[in-house]
Amino acid sequence: MEQEALGLAQEIDFSLLALFMRATFTVKIVMIMLIVASFWSWSIIIQKFISYRSARASAEGFDRMFWSGDPLDELYDNMDGGPKNAPERVFAAGMTEWRRSHREDGRLIAGAGARIDRSMDVAISKEAEGMNAGLSFLASVGSTAPFIGLFGTVWGIKTAFEDIALAQSTNLAVVAPGIAEALLATALGLLAAIPAVIFYNKLSADSDRILGGYEAFADEFSTILSRELDA
Repeated sequence: MEQEALGLAQEIDFSLLALFMRATFTVKIVMIMLIVASFWSWSIIIQKFISYRSARASAEGFDRMFWSGDPLDELYDNMDGGPKNAPERVFAAGMTEWRRSHREDGRLIAGAGARIDRSMDVAISKEAEGMNAGLSFLASVGSTAPFIGLFGTVWGIKTAFEDIALAQSTNLAVVAPGIAEALLATALGLLAAIPAVIFYNKLSADSDRILGGYEAFADEFSTILSRELDA
């Protein structure tokens, strides 16, 4: 009897596609959700790596221009078509407010330093919104995907026990397919969650470093302009 059950179990297709196709509708929905979440997470991860690398390159290039010794007004005027990247936008925000703070007689309007700082802070906040976009999705996938997969597993095991009751048999040919289909949901949940958590932490740290560089530049630029205000 055991040999017969083993023979029947060996004839069952346990490939991923076969397990998916044999799963119940509810478990299929769970699996599809996890697969979509995984692909979406990887698209965000790849896009962020590309954009962060571009942001670092732009910051390095702008630093070289800013500290080249050229006059700041000349650097600002040479931005044909407006600022093209985040460092230039932060710089342009400060320079725009600097110029607006001058009266027609050449004197500065009171409170120019505070307004310049706020202008650059607003520009950095806007850059932070774009830079951190999508990271909350990674965090959500990392925290919820295992539980969604577990729900699919629980539902699949429930169905497997129902099949056992209907067949009134606990041999391997009856038990194995349902349990394997149920565990696939948990595996997909972990497959979606683990990369999401790892790269969320990595990308969050990279974002903080890049934004910290913008804030450091804003402080240095504000210091330079404060000397002009004191003069």
